[in-house]
Amino acid sequence: MNEQQLIEAINQTMPFGKYAGRKLLQLPEPYLVWFHANGFPQGKLGEQLALMYEVKLNGLEEMLQPLLKR
Repeated sequence: MNEQQLIEAINQTMPFGKYAGRKLLQLPEPYLVWFHANGFPQGKLGEQLALMYEVKLNGLEEMLQPLLKR
C-alpha cells in the first residue's frame, strides 16, 4: 500500500447501500464492523472498506481527515 492508494481509498465514495454517496473515511464504524463480520465485497472496493475498518479500529480517522477532498 502506498500513499496514493490510501488517499484514493479515503476519498472513494460508497456506491451503494444506506450510506451511498459518503466518502469511505466518513462511514460509521458499526457499518464497517458489520462488513468485517459478514464479509467485505470482492475487488478494490472491498479492499478499501477493509482498510477503512483498520483505520477506524486503530483510531487513525482524525489523522487522515486533512486528506479528504471536498
